[in-house]
Parts: sequence; C-alpha cells; structure tokens
Amino acid sequence: MMPPTNPPNTTSPIFDLGVDYRPSTTIGNTISVSDLDNLNVEFIRLTWVDFTNTIRFRLLPISYFKRLLESRRAGVNLAIASLGLVFTTLAEGFSATGEYFLAPDLSSIRLCPYERGHASVMGIIQEKKPLTKEDGTTTFETSVCPRTTLKRIVDDIKAESGAEFLVGFESEFTLLKSDEPAVAVGTYQFSSSASLRTGALATSVMDKIARAILLSGIELQMYHGEAGPGQYEVITGPLPPLEAADALVHTREIIYNIAASHGLRATFAPRAILNGLGNGAHAHISVHSSRPGNEKSEKGMNKLESTFLAGVLAHLPSLPALTLPIPASYKRVGDGVWSGGTYVCWGTENRECPVRLTNATSPTSRRFEMRFLDGTANPHLALAGILGAAALAFHSNYNLTLLDCSGEKTAAEMTETERLKLGIQKRMPLTWEEARTNIASNQDLKTVLGADLVEMYLAVNKVVGKTLEADLTDSAKLTRLIELY
Repeated sequence: MMPPTNPPNTTSPIFDLGVDYRPSTTIGNTISVSDLDNLNVEFIRLTWVDFTNTIRFRLLPISYFKRLLESRRAGVNLAIASLGLVFTTLAEGFSATGEYFLAPDLSSIRLCPYERGHASVMGIIQEKKPLTKEDGTTTFETSVCPRTTLKRIVDDIKAESGAEFLVGFESEFTLLKSDEPAVAVGTYQFSSSASLRTGALATSVMDKIARAILLSGIELQMYHGEAGPGQYEVITGPLPPLEAADALVHTREIIYNIAASHGLRATFAPRAILNGLGNGAHAHISVHSSRPGNEKSEKGMNKLESTFLAGVLAHLPSLPALTLPIPASYKRVGDGVWSGGTYVCWGTENRECPVRLTNATSPTSRRFEMRFLDGTANPHLALAGILGAAALAFHSNYNLTLLDCSGEKTAAEMTETERLKLGIQKRMPLTWEEARTNIASNQDLKTVLGADLVEMYLAVNKVVGKTLEADLTDSAKLTRLIELY
C-alpha cells in the first residue's frame, strides 16, 4: 500500500519524515508508588551510577521502603568515599570520613523484568545536612550529583532561552560466551538475517532483551545485529535528558542481566574483540521550543538549533573526557572507520563527523547524532557536558561558523586548505590524557558543570585509566575491561 500523499499533522509533507516527538507529549512511562502492590513488587533497587560508570544499588524490601517514604526524609546514608572508590582503590582527595544521603526519585520507578518481584528507582545524591545558600535559603542539593547537575543545566537552559531537548540512545554491545579469551557468540554481517537465526542462543537472548525493555515502559524502536562478531544494537525512543539517561541505565541493566541468565557476558567495552568493530553509545538530540519565533521548517536549522550546534562544536575537544572516558575509548575512534573521525566538524548524514545532522530537511525528526560517546561513559555526566556546552552557547549567543562537511570527502581526506574553507581547524583529542587536559583547562565548561564535580570526576577518572592500563598485555587489559564494562 502506498503512503498517503499528505500525512496527518505535518506542515511539510514532501520533506517531513519520522515520528513527531515533542517534549510536551513524550512521557517516560514509569510507574508510581501506588502501582507497586498491584505489580507484586517485593524489593526496590535504590540505584545510582558513580563516576566510574558502575551501576550500583541498595536492595530494600518493599515493607521497609514504604516506611522510609512515610518518614520525614526518605533515603539511605551513602559514604562520601563510595563516590571515590575505584574498584579497590580510593581516589585522591577522598577519605573514610563524611556521608551523603541517597534519596529516591519517585518519578523514575521501573520494573526489573529480569528479576521477579524487583523494581528500580534512581537515587539523588544529596547533602546529609542542609547547606545555606547565598540568599539565606537552605538546600540539600550537592554539586557533585550527576543527575542533579544534568537537571540543573536543563532547567537553566529552558528558563533562559526556552530551549528543550529530547534524547534517544543507540546501545551497541557484544555478547560473549567466554571472557578469557574473549569469544563472541558468532560472526555475522551488519543487519544480516544470520545474526538472528531462529533457535540460536543469541536470538533468544535478544528477543528476551527486547521484551524486557518494552515491559519496563521504555520505548523500543528497533534492534538488529551489528557488523562485529557477536555485536548487537538496541535503539530506544527519545525522552527528556534526565529521563533518557535514567532509561539508558535501566536498558543496560536489562541487557547485562538477561545475557547473564543465559550464561553469556554482555559488554559495552569500546572494542570487545581486538580485531572486531567497536561499540558506541550514540545520542540523538533534538532541540525544541514553544516560544514564538522558534518554529522549524524544511529550509534548515533554526536559530536555536544552530546555536546548540555551535556550542557543542566550540567545546568538542573537552567533551570526550566525559563521553570517551577511558584509554580504551580511543582504540575505537579514528578516521575512516565510521566512528566520528578525529576532526572537530559536523556534517549532514556524515558518519565521519563527530556530530551528524540527520533528517536535515524534516522539521519533525531533525536531530543531531553525537557520535563521540561510548558505553563506558556515565550518561548523566555525558549529557550534562553536551548540554552544558549548549548552555554556554545560548547564554553568549554563539554563532555557527563551521560549514557543513557533507561533500564527497571526509575531513581526514581533505587538504588543509579544503578544511580551512569549511572552518575546520581543531582536532578531537586523540588520547585519554589529551581529553583530560582539555577539560581541566576549559574554565567555561568547568563553571557550568561545577568545579567541584569536575575535580572529583577527574580524580576518580585518573585511577580508572591507570587501573585499566595496568596489565602488561592487550589481552589482559581486554579481560579486565570486559569484567568492568
């Protein structure tokens, strides 16, 4: 059957394509506290993600969780040192003294379909004692909570410029039947039918992952076999930034646990098979506003979209410290391998740019694909960095000076003169050390993220990098990486 000539609810039927997602109509489909009894929930996983991107939780019986909710302030104690604990080492600047408070965000409750009777709720890291602000009011907010930081940045942008965002994620991962050595469940080609043969173990695992994502209330758009051995991709629908990061954490837990229930190891390691393709975690970000004058058309980006892009590009050399956070991340990215390339640039439908503009003439589904992310990044921190760069752009009215890199040549294939004509002058960091140096010297980005958060993150991240690189051989490093991610 032919598609309708004039699809409903579109202003540009010739150019418009894709589902019409809007912040005002896109909801997270979480469950409420009142639903827990009807859903036979017996345990609550009070969850947080630390600076190493380790998913952690405390298990609370539902009876005690309800008693906490009836108390004056619901939550549990959390040692400050736990934020600086890197595997078995305490990062510099942390000690055994002091506590934070982990409060449940009741808007984030989701069922855990992989564990009967369990539900998960994201935690908010708070000060245990109230702090007095400059205006004399008190707050429990702490500057080092990634979720709080992301929410603050999003709220500030909306208040100042009227811009809102939707974020969808692509989760690439590898299914292994052996950790040491790393052996994938199979070797297939991109989106081939062979990657999902009926009766195959990987097919059963992927089917259960897909159904669990749907049962948890997260929109699953599609899944398929990727190009590497044992590599698959799950694509979930867009949500507001905080909810999107929470949903990604939940999606990863689903993938990890269902794979484990079938005797497999799921890993988001940037390169799980040494001679295979890498795993990314690309974020698709669309920019919206209900304020007059910010309408979208098929003619190209509006002012909010171009300012957003200008901000990301301006701070792109610093952002990989948050989005490509470990030494192994830089073994995946490079020129000519569809990983975003190594030049600071953007391009319409160009996968050799770190930022790809996709569906450029579609007001409904135009968005920016951030290709400089992988699954070892804390999603709340990664989005805080990207949207923090946008906040700086909106505040100072950045202009987009880099031209569209959408010709026949990639930035790496161009001559220096050709790159300069497009305004391409900067490189992405080529190493973990370079990315850390870039963000440490970026005072504007540190200000919008919070100097305390950046300092704490870099201290922890330093130990992460050294630990992952401590082994002498590549195979030993890979084994340790797979165990942790």
